[in-house]
Amino acid sequence: MKKIVYSGLMMACFLGIAVKGEARSFADDLSFSLDWQMNAPIGTDFANQISGWGMNLDAGYEITPEWTAGVFASFHTNHRYVGRETIQLSPTEALTTDQQHSAFQVPFGAFGRYYVYDNGYVRPYVGGKVGAMYEQNTTYLNSTGYYERPWGFYVSPELGMNINPKRFHRYGFHVAVYYSYATNQTDLLQYEENGRHNLGFRLGVCF
Repeated sequence: MKKIVYSGLMMACFLGIAVKGEARSFADDLSFSLDWQMNAPIGTDFANQISGWGMNLDAGYEITPEWTAGVFASFHTNHRYVGRETIQLSPTEALTTDQQHSAFQVPFGAFGRYYVYDNGYVRPYVGGKVGAMYEQNTTYLNSTGYYERPWGFYVSPELGMNINPKRFHRYGFHVAVYYSYATNQTDLLQYEENGRHNLGFRLGVCF
């Protein structure tokens, strides 16, 4: 009986060590990056000014030393001022006013990365993101405003790098350049947008 109890205790200890090791390994394989971002809309005349009003968060899990997959969420706002002009609303209606355009974008979804090199200090990678994007496009007039809130499909290829001042240390800096496209469509007054294209840059921390 004592042998059975002893054997059971030893097995429980081994299982506890294994579970503890797995939990520690899982935590070690988690990674995060938090970035400030700047983007420039292309192919549109609605809220098309370059802007630094954006943030991005990635949370990933290292499947292999080369491959990481996870989830992301970000937001960005672009603006454009349009001087006073006459807008023909219909054959019998016209509006003379200036406008302030605003495009607020919130993409979120999943991402994947392939690290092409790792010497402990730098880890360059190629990656991509896919998901959905909520957008609120608004044109502000003197005393009122008009807006639309379209949803769309989102895709974004990315080139980036993790930079670790201390070799093989998980805390460091993250830089990336990206292109994004979303299928959101907007029709506000005389402005139409069939999809949203952005070129952007990210700078932040990784851990």
